Amino acid sequence: MTQVSLRTEALSVGYQDRRVIQDLDLAFPVGRSTAILGPNGCGKSTLLRALARLLKPAAGRVLLGDDDIHTADTRELARRLAILPQFPLAPDAINVGELVRRGRTPWRGLLAPWTQADSDACTDALDAVGMADMAERPLAELSGGQRQRAWLALVLAQRTPLLLLDEPTSHLDLAQQIEMLRLLQRRVRDTGMTVVSVLHDLNLAARFSDHLVLLSPEGLVAEGPPESVMTADHLQRAFGLEAQVISDPLTGRPWVLPH
Repeated sequence: MTQVSLRTEALSVGYQDRRVIQDLDLAFPVGRSTAILGPNGCGKSTLLRALARLLKPAAGRVLLGDDDIHTADTRELARRLAILPQFPLAPDAINVGELVRRGRTPWRGLLAPWTQADSDACTDALDAVGMADMAERPLAELSGGQRQRAWLALVLAQRTPLLLLDEPTSHLDLAQQIEMLRLLQRRVRDTGMTVVSVLHDLNLAARFSDHLVLLSPEGLVAEGPPESVMTADHLQRAFGLEAQVISDPLTGRPWVLPH
């Protein structure tokens, strides 16, 4: 998989007259997983939408490699970057296999025949999420965790070097959240893809991510490895949260204990 860098330069994004992100400079580590964290309303999903070209910046740029994503060819962009929104929608009665095959759209021309490469990409994606035996199951019959894995298979079938996920663990129970994050962790390790996710659980983010971006309503608080970002001072600045940060006895990663 050809890797590609993602960064922002003096990025400002908002809605009408309200700026949510202001003059943000970030570089996301290539071939690693990054979690975007912060309180509600700080701009986590707004930032992700800007990274995916779903929101046009008020100022600044988002660069994919050396290319400004807002001037990039749409089909070429979809071959380099995939996004899984928080609330994806699918047609009624679609089954898992049909959903996943939609991930091949950027690689197929009008009326192009289905190829072996398309089949291999879909098979690999279903295997990766543990749903190879569910391709004929209607999406509507799946549990919340299964449905989320099916959607993840769709974007994996797109075979992009960069994947953006908006709250991929929302509406999942704790076991399903850990399963999802482990799956993404393995994918990053095995393929070298870059994953950027919006997450809410601080401890799961610190455990499963290589890099953290911590936002507050006032802007960027900190970014870097979990050990440098997840500190009592940073949590106070971002959330107004009094907390002790200890070392997780299983992983050695930071673990937040609110007071």
